[in-house]
Amino acid sequence: MGEVVIVNCTVVDGRAGGGAEALPDAAVLVRGERIAAVGPREQVLRLRPGAPAIDLAGAYLTPGLVNMHTHLSLALPGQGGDDVKGMGPHDLALYMADGARRTLACGVTTVRCVAEKDHADFALRRAIEAGRIAGPRVYTAGRALVCTGGHGHEGGDTLECDGPDAFRRGVRSQIKAGADLIKVMISGGIAGEHERIDTPQLFGDEMAAVIDTAHAWGRKVTAHAGPAAVIAEAVELGLDCVEHGYELTPQVAAAMAARGTALVPTLLVTRCKDFFTELGVPEWMQCRSLAAGPRHLDSYAMALAAGVTVMLGSDMPPFWPFEGTNATVRELEHMSESGLGPAGALRAATLEPARWLGADGDLGTVETGRYADLIAMDDDPLATASAFRGVRWVMKGGEVVRDDHAARPLR
Repeated sequence: MGEVVIVNCTVVDGRAGGGAEALPDAAVLVRGERIAAVGPREQVLRLRPGAPAIDLAGAYLTPGLVNMHTHLSLALPGQGGDDVKGMGPHDLALYMADGARRTLACGVTTVRCVAEKDHADFALRRAIEAGRIAGPRVYTAGRALVCTGGHGHEGGDTLECDGPDAFRRGVRSQIKAGADLIKVMISGGIAGEHERIDTPQLFGDEMAAVIDTAHAWGRKVTAHAGPAAVIAEAVELGLDCVEHGYELTPQVAAAMAARGTALVPTLLVTRCKDFFTELGVPEWMQCRSLAAGPRHLDSYAMALAAGVTVMLGSDMPPFWPFEGTNATVRELEHMSESGLGPAGALRAATLEPARWLGADGDLGTVETGRYADLIAMDDDPLATASAFRGVRWVMKGGEVVRDDHAARPLR
């Protein structure tokens, strides 16, 4: 197992401000895939004198980002989405592999996929784990569960079910395929032409069937959900996470906090007109998206005030170039600027997702025993979330996959 020492860096992770502080003039000893030691530079160097070193030239070193709402096979209404929908299985696999490579390169070392087409996500995960392609660690829900004609029913990334028995079978079918979690659509949304954001789409017994069955199999459940009343019922039934939460109330936010239900707000989806225009998204969807923006921000503020755990999730492809950076970083900036602050944003992008995934023994902090999934930038992420615009170095599992300062080979 190879060893390398990372030096000339300041180590920062999501514990900062919560009992741990940034560690300047630090070093990190990496052995194989994992971190073997972290501490002051001289202390770590004494552990392995003469070990190969990576000099980060004064950069800030953080855990790799975790994007908790990704669709690498996203196909929205419009020409861009139609192009993806028209792909055969081989084209789709290559398209998603390219997206995975780009995602890793921008500093996202773990993703949670929350509805991908035709179970291609499982093949992608296997290929990444086998080292055949470059990409982040993949946690996936497989196909999202939806009622007949419900949100997202048009594509191969959802499975239509009706009634408690069918939803139980739907949960089991995704677990059989290898799902790490379950995604269910319990309300309408922005992308459904024949629905509203506040359209309820499952009855209580159907939601209970999904949640109870998933929990019996040791899987958490996250739900696409907009309106407060629908979310309140799901939270009471034991829902683990809400996606979007466009129309929360203080009372529902308080219930989420009390029950430990997390929120992935995906603030980008109601403020990304240029992205929609690029993909040829129809005017009705663009209008619905932008009109929901102010209420979406109010809901996010309610969640923060109530103490709800919030986590980073872009909904847009994580790597997508957008407003001078990528979608993941732009989402993180919105989360920070809208009340979370830089330290909270770092936590929402690293430690909190790792805890939700049950992977905080492996991911989310720069600590001994964790995977060496690390990124570096020149600006302080505790001063501004925009520091992540400058990610210039990425390591996953002890392997450097991006180094903007490396010498370029002669041609």
